[in-house]
Amino acid sequence: MKHLSHVVAVISMTFLTSCASYMVSTSSLSDQLTGDTVSKGYLLAKDAVKGNDLKTVKCVDKNGKEKEITVTNRTAVKITKTDNSKTTFYFNTLLIKDSSVVGSKTHFFNYKVKPIKFSDISKIEIME
Repeated sequence: MKHLSHVVAVISMTFLTSCASYMVSTSSLSDQLTGDTVSKGYLLAKDAVKGNDLKTVKCVDKNGKEKEITVTNRTAVKITKTDNSKTTFYFNTLLIKDSSVVGSKTHFFNYKVKPIKFSDISKIEIME
């Protein structure tokens, strides 16, 4: 079973590897995910906000230029915490609830990442 989880992690990271990376602040991401994206009863998380309701996301490239990218099933998000640990998962599995972010490392089954509190986030990268 442990071997299977390692294989899934390697395969997931292969699919999450991308060419372009953009930055978005926690407040900007939270603002973009408000309003019509509130989903009642999604995965037993009443009033949670989910990333697959967002069709585009506004980011900043490495030169500081604003860019709006289209969210696809291959769009990934990499969160760097204040302790420099990194978590990468698919953007369209992103779920925000109670000032925490969670997502899934794979589309094939529910392989959730541990919830990350907004206060613990130092950087958010969006990769297409």
